[in-house]
Amino acid sequence: MACPEPFYLPTPRGRRFCVRYAPASAAECLGAIVYVHPFAEEMNKSRRMAALQARALAGAGWMVLQLDLLGCGDSEGDFGQADWQQWRSDVTDAAVWLREQTGIAPSLWGLRAGCLLACDVAKDLRPTPNLLFWQPVVSGRQFLQQFLRLKVASQLFGDSPSERVGTSQLHDQLVRGNTVDIAGYALSSGLALGLGAAELLPPVAPARVVWLEVSPHLPAELSPAAKARIQSWRAAGHHVAAKAIPGAAFWQTQEIAECRDLIEATLAALADWQA
Repeated sequence: MACPEPFYLPTPRGRRFCVRYAPASAAECLGAIVYVHPFAEEMNKSRRMAALQARALAGAGWMVLQLDLLGCGDSEGDFGQADWQQWRSDVTDAAVWLREQTGIAPSLWGLRAGCLLACDVAKDLRPTPNLLFWQPVVSGRQFLQQFLRLKVASQLFGDSPSERVGTSQLHDQLVRGNTVDIAGYALSSGLALGLGAAELLPPVAPARVVWLEVSPHLPAELSPAAKARIQSWRAAGHHVAAKAIPGAAFWQTQEIAECRDLIEATLAALADWQA
């Protein structure tokens, strides 16, 4: 079993905490991949699944690099200092470092909003990386609105009616450059506006894409939004392998949850990249 190697990756914006999962020997390294974690509390809920998948990938010959973005996890900085462009640079620096270490152009693996960030970075990398999407968020604008609603909902149990604000007012505060505190996270204007402008749109150069979703229903089916977006990616010339797996939404469950079928489906799908 692959042993995780924690270290700090120096960047022009400070040190980023990383964990590398390597195959048993350098000669066995068949591919490289950078993991881009999800947003806010979803990152914490997903740590176990990300680690389990990284170990499994390393056992299958992949060099996997997990990093904590600026202000997240054990990386330097506060969440309130982060903005979208800094996060883009973090992922780019991680991909460049991994390529230098392995001599292999890395793929990008995103979870939830991490897919938006991975897709945004992929547009500037050469060659265009292959992409692994776990439960991808397809619209940053919609995701931001959902996050702002957490603030609106919390006001029902605290602030007086005269002090409550809606999502439109919160968005206006962010547009004016203010920081908004939501669910224990200080959301900066630069991060919110960058996230809100992000869309899961295909890079110009064709890539191989694995799109996996988890569904609590049987039979498991891809969401309508996913089916529509996958069709547009295929129309743009990308090879998209898509599948829905039955399981719990581990990124948002109350207790830490696993989805072993997702791990196995990922290994099977990425084996085609190494063929």
